[in-house]
Amino acid sequence: MSGAALLITDPHEAARRLESGGLVAIPTETVYGLAARVDRPDAVARVFALKGRPVDHPLIVHLATAEELPAWVVAIPDAAARLAAACWPGPLTLLLRRSALVPDVVTGGRDTVGIRVPAHPLTTRLLELVGTGLAAPSANRFGRVSPTTAQHVLDDLGDLLDPAHDAVLDGGACPVGVESTIVDCTVEPPQVLRPGGIAVEDVVALLADDGGVGLAPASGERRASGMLVSHYAPDATVRLVADRRGVQVVVAVEPPAAGLGHALRDRLLKAAAAAGR
Repeated sequence: MSGAALLITDPHEAARRLESGGLVAIPTETVYGLAARVDRPDAVARVFALKGRPVDHPLIVHLATAEELPAWVVAIPDAAARLAAACWPGPLTLLLRRSALVPDVVTGGRDTVGIRVPAHPLTTRLLELVGTGLAAPSANRFGRVSPTTAQHVLDDLGDLLDPAHDAVLDGGACPVGVESTIVDCTVEPPQVLRPGGIAVEDVVALLADDGGVGLAPASGERRASGMLVSHYAPDATVRLVADRRGVQVVVAVEPPAAGLGHALRDRLLKAAAAAGR
């Protein structure tokens, strides 16, 4: 069946699909996510199965507004409150201690959860209609390049989604185009677990204001999306995306380690790591 059968533009229809236990690929300012209602563990489990994602690799919960955060976590440290106030809605994910509202299937059994408030009007409206959180990793097969258009989703997952129950909510191209920055606020000082759409320098500046706690590099076990050594990999071998052109090797020059360059370098290094497999 044609992938066009999956495409919709009405958030009300997307909400109905999610309510019935379906999956909906949603546009955000970063990349498209493959969403399930947090209160439908069967649907959340299907996200993992459809992507081929390890069940211990936690999902990010998307909320309509920052005001909803207290219900989903047991505490909001000052650093988290500061970052949320400055960056939400926007490409920032905060790792916090989860409340009982977040089921084990979302977090891989961990006591933490990644939360963010996306800045895409279509998905904001969808979240308002749904009235609960949406668990959503990127809408692609696990380890592959994240999609930034509805067509990218169809190219990767179209044959796996069911047009009778699932959908791709077409919101155009994602304006940021790289995943959200993830900051672990369960430790002090907080740690950047994944560079992304909010520059690391901006996070540092926000936390340093008025004698804040500062920021530390990531350490310890994997506990958030994007922390694998090999990730975001195209079909082509990457040496330090051109898949549709049939390229076999991509030689990429690393951008400077500043601003969005942190996120781009991270994605290139993880794509290139697949060359050693």
